[in-house]
Amino acid sequence: MTLTADVKTELEQIRDPRPSVRAAELTAILRFSGGLHSIAGRVAVEAQLDTDPLARRVARDLIELYGVRPQLVRVQASGGRAGGHFAVRVIDGGETLARQTGLFDQRRRPVRGLPNRLTTGARPDLAAVWRGAFLAAGSLSEPGRSAALEVTCPTSEAAMALVGAGNRIGITAKAREVRGVPRVVVRDTEAIRTALTEMGATVAAASWEDLRQRREVRAGVNRLVNFDDANLRRSAQAAVAACARVERALEILGDTVPDHLAEAGALRLAHREASLDELGHHADPPLTKDAVAGRIRRLLAMADRKAAQEGLPDTESAVPEGLEG
Repeated sequence: MTLTADVKTELEQIRDPRPSVRAAELTAILRFSGGLHSIAGRVAVEAQLDTDPLARRVARDLIELYGVRPQLVRVQASGGRAGGHFAVRVIDGGETLARQTGLFDQRRRPVRGLPNRLTTGARPDLAAVWRGAFLAAGSLSEPGRSAALEVTCPTSEAAMALVGAGNRIGITAKAREVRGVPRVVVRDTEAIRTALTEMGATVAAASWEDLRQRREVRAGVNRLVNFDDANLRRSAQAAVAACARVERALEILGDTVPDHLAEAGALRLAHREASLDELGHHADPPLTKDAVAGRIRRLLAMADRKAAQEGLPDTESAVPEGLEG
């Protein structure tokens, strides 16, 4: 989770002075990290956050923007959450805060998605919504075939609202359910870089892109090495099979082999790893590779015909098992 931590650390340092941007980010954090609860019959707003600096920042924004006094509590780790987390709670004035942030609608009903004023706001506000959602419930995996930027969402409506906000600022994302949990997922490489940049994590975006490029180069080198190894292996197997057939052909034909075909066979056996073109250069006088290939074909064909006439094993029978064909 190092990448995720790096992104969140960078995002935590962003302090936009515009009230609408701060309010959009704070509302998204509250929506995606906990939301509304009922405590002793009263409406409470609570955010469950991973780090102490983020929890303190949320508490400070609540004080500065809405004038409420939140409780900051460290919650010990349970079975589903390693390392513990931090809860920022507003009980006194929780209902008023819920209405002010848009977590309650005008009829005191919890908003299942995101407040409309956020999803239709200006570009900096929309970027702040994504920043808040990622700080609350986001993750970034390493570049590769399964690379993804994800945000776990409290409801499918919240996921759709986040997708819509992203589309308005060029972030291509999809809402999906994974094991019954709504998520917003960004998979395309360019879209991941765009999402990081729009949220303000420019350093993390550059690091992620650098890591992606280095992995692609390494993967490309590995593919070439594997390709070359496979070609060399096939060439070596073909040479072994060819030499085995030529040896058997010379054995079958004995003294009846024509001199020019015998010379081609001898060249093949003397230079087992050489290409046909190289064999031609070793001939005296030199031959073209087509001439060498033609003579070796005729040598094998003549031996196979004689073997068939006399009921002997042909040249293919001399090829070691596993190298046939």
